[in-house]
Amino acid sequence: MIEALLAPWQFAFMLKALVVALLLAVPTALLSTVLVLKGWSLMGDAISHAVLPGIVLAWAVGLPLSLGALLAALLCTSASAYISDRTRLKPDTVMGVVFSGLFGLGLVLYMAIKPDEHLDHILFGDLLGVSDAEMHATVLTSIIVSGLLLSRWRDIKLFSFDPVQARVIGLSVAWLHYGLLALLAVTIVNSLSVAGILLAVGLLVLPGATAYLLTTSFALMLCYSVAINIVGLSFGIFLSFTWDSAPAPTVIVVLSGVFVVTLLTRRCLAHYRQNRRPASQDSARPAHTLHKP
Repeated sequence: MIEALLAPWQFAFMLKALVVALLLAVPTALLSTVLVLKGWSLMGDAISHAVLPGIVLAWAVGLPLSLGALLAALLCTSASAYISDRTRLKPDTVMGVVFSGLFGLGLVLYMAIKPDEHLDHILFGDLLGVSDAEMHATVLTSIIVSGLLLSRWRDIKLFSFDPVQARVIGLSVAWLHYGLLALLAVTIVNSLSVAGILLAVGLLVLPGATAYLLTTSFALMLCYSVAINIVGLSFGIFLSFTWDSAPAPTVIVVLSGVFVVTLLTRRCLAHYRQNRRPASQDSARPAHTLHKP
């Protein structure tokens, strides 16, 4: 039993994949909490697809692909925020417009330029073949993004729940808004190069959504989200070795399973508590009650 549990970690590439995954777990989990509370979950998916024109143009002019992806991601987030602030369109509608436009532009450029090298690796990632340069970039990104989020978590908490109050007490709501979007863009671009679109989007949605079911405390939600990401990534990578499957979709299946189990458990507990309510409480209630508006 113990030998089976330790078998995957005897290989260097599995250990490196686990280290990279754990480095991604913290910043993506912290951002996931904010995205769920702000209703920005679609933004992660939008940015992941909208980086394509930046990648193609970067290849065409000889720049690093990650730089092109980052510039496209920043364009997507800035354009979405700018249009949302100046129109009556809902944020999800704006994100859909910007994402589809940039993704379509990327496909047109890809077919027109027809690059000799395949660009799929930065879009779909390779968690089991992470290079030393990608490892260093992941370490740097994790430290910077996690440090900034944790250092301003009280301001982010107020901005997430009540941006009007945050503005009244003197917080720079615009800086918080665009700063969070910039951190999101940086995290997604780094995640794409090592983990791919599927895993990047899943890590930015599932842990925060699961933690939201477990607590109403913002601080606890941050802790639960990080813990869920760490457990899901570790167990998912272990299962991918055991089942001989791709790591990214296996991790997403595990995280989705945790969400479903949490949701069902919460519903069952609520139903159980409701049924255990003493009958005397129901009989003591008047037939008609008035509720305050």
